[in-house]
Amino acid sequence: NKEASNPDDYVILPEPISKEPLGPAVRRGDDEWFAIAKWVVFALIEAEEYGVTQANVDKMKASTDPAVQRVLGTGEDMGKLLGLDKEWAYRAIKSVGNYGEIFERNVGPKSALQLPRGLNNLWNKGGIMYAPPIR
Repeated sequence: NKEASNPDDYVILPEPISKEPLGPAVRRGDDEWFAIAKWVVFALIEAEEYGVTQANVDKMKASTDPAVQRVLGTGEDMGKLLGLDKEWAYRAIKSVGNYGEIFERNVGPKSALQLPRGLNNLWNKGGIMYAPPIR
């Protein structure tokens, strides 16, 4: 195995070569954990769409938008269906930020890889990322 000791020796090609959804993986047969992992990703995408960030998540708990309330646990109890409490998504956002913040930090323009969002942007910003509503 050759290490990428000199990153300048490598180029990430600009053309997408696939568009299959990749994300958290869980052990086969653990349906409850799969549902939690999937809905956390959905909540992080929805948080970005609603403008909820790691920095403003506490302030956004005062939102009167029912969709934001569902995500942050100040409205209907959406965690119950997953076997979680009401603030499950709030804690995820508070811990790591929304989907865009995670992308930016790990592979985006502010990271060592400096990748553009491209197809990983939200659907309303030229990408293909969207989540089913948390309901």
